[in-house]
Amino acid sequence: MNTEISGIITMFGITFLLAIPFGKYIAKVYAGERTFLDPVLSSIERLFYKTSGIDPDEEMNWKQHLVALLTINLIWFLMSMGILMNMGSLPLNPDGNPSQSADLAFNTTISFLVNCNLQHYSGETGISYLGQIWLMFLQFVTAGVGMAAAVILFKAFREKSTTQLGNFYNYFLKSCTRILLPISLVFAAIFVFNGMPMTFEGKDTITNLEGNTVEISRGPLAAFVPIKHLGTNGGGFFGSNGAHPLENPSYLTNMVEMIGQMIIPMAMVFAFGYFIRRRKFSWMMFGVMTVGFLLLVIPNVIMEMNGNPAIEQMGIDNTLGAMEGKEIRFGAAASGFWSIVTTVISTGSINSMHDSSMPLSGMNELLAMMVNAFYGGAGAGILNFLIFIILAVFISGLMVGRTPEFMGKKIEAREMKIALIIALAHPFLILVGTAIATALPQYTLVTLANLGFHGFSEMLYEYTSSAANNGSGFEGLGDNTPFWNISTGIVLMFGRFLPIIGPVAIAGLLAEKKFIPESSGTLKTDTATFGLMVFAVIVIIAALAFFPALALGPIAEYFSLY
Repeated sequence: MNTEISGIITMFGITFLLAIPFGKYIAKVYAGERTFLDPVLSSIERLFYKTSGIDPDEEMNWKQHLVALLTINLIWFLMSMGILMNMGSLPLNPDGNPSQSADLAFNTTISFLVNCNLQHYSGETGISYLGQIWLMFLQFVTAGVGMAAAVILFKAFREKSTTQLGNFYNYFLKSCTRILLPISLVFAAIFVFNGMPMTFEGKDTITNLEGNTVEISRGPLAAFVPIKHLGTNGGGFFGSNGAHPLENPSYLTNMVEMIGQMIIPMAMVFAFGYFIRRRKFSWMMFGVMTVGFLLLVIPNVIMEMNGNPAIEQMGIDNTLGAMEGKEIRFGAAASGFWSIVTTVISTGSINSMHDSSMPLSGMNELLAMMVNAFYGGAGAGILNFLIFIILAVFISGLMVGRTPEFMGKKIEAREMKIALIIALAHPFLILVGTAIATALPQYTLVTLANLGFHGFSEMLYEYTSSAANNGSGFEGLGDNTPFWNISTGIVLMFGRFLPIIGPVAIAGLLAEKKFIPESSGTLKTDTATFGLMVFAVIVIIAALAFFPALALGPIAEYFSLY
């Protein structure tokens, strides 16, 4: 038990210690300052700009940023649909996997396009190597898009008054070349030397201990898995994702993958502080996020280590913890830790089956995605957190009878309307989607492996994961049907782009306003007191919006065990 806890503390500690200098490096990259990778990567970037005709020094306002972001995503959408619907007749398909149907290709394309990677197929049989390479490309560029959107916010709060917020393509390319690619190469080397396959050959045939012939799927995993985590994507090369022995061979690779999915979201918080020259503010943000994270992860680790009381009542040894759906090489504690890391950060990868988690562990996994503000995805986490900051500033201003101000800019009606729309859109997408699925049993009942409380949780989890751009699932749900493919695809689109459009618009509007110097009456937003206010706003919004649904699902299931 002590060893398991030590492993968790080590994973979190290493990530935290690396995140601070990494955040400083990220801030330098986006500020255009010289870094040690300049001699290698500057020429590559110049080649991209020369080929595309893009001028990286051309300034854009916030509207132009959004037009560029949405346009490039539309192009990737069309390309992806063409590849996935024609894989069966394209090269790099040694196992002869078929093309995807239109509705499945739509879901897969949207899912990987919005950095969610909700997978309604199994990688061994549902996609070719060419398809996997294309999805790996999307995992790079969608993470780069999220980070570039966050830098627009960085730029808006660094300048006292401006409409010029840098160049989207410059931020996007630097995110991919200076941040995601170098660290992915380091991780890939670690994985290869720890037994992760890197080949374009088809299935291998082996004879198992029982004397039976078994076909083992393989492929270019060592290239795919690093960006899966570093880009907070989460899409698995295999159907069982990080629980597969080739996708996550050992406890060491488990630790590296865990650090990989935490490092950039944490580092982006510190990068924000370095970039806007308000390091104390970034520590406030990190503190709120970490408290929220710990309040979710500690109970999960404890509950998974304590095991299932129903199993214990049957006289079965439960000392290893709740091991249903878990890998013995990782154990209950590390699996419980991963389940919250992957849902808090919106990675969505798994090293155990969330559908087999204890009921309240499943509730915490849902809450992590419902809150969607503790660390969050690559870049997108800061955008989501800004909404709660704006709401907290406004409420605090009302409490003291002053016009709300944030970083020298007045928060007025336009900003508040946008913030409220974005804050309410998240629960709206989740709860309305779940309500529709519940009201249409002719499309959903046959897809549920469980009825009752847990069956409701499976549907709630599917839409929560989609709206939060997470991608994990309660996989008792048979989700490869036109209903689930189309409905979750729609939720995926709104769940990704609204939380980007809203915060970028707020940042752009605030950047245009006249800067107001701080005075004795200015609300301090870099204090523990304000952090407590932000945390209270997050808790109240999540509790009020989602408690009834949680009571019908995981909470009711918990009481049914006793």
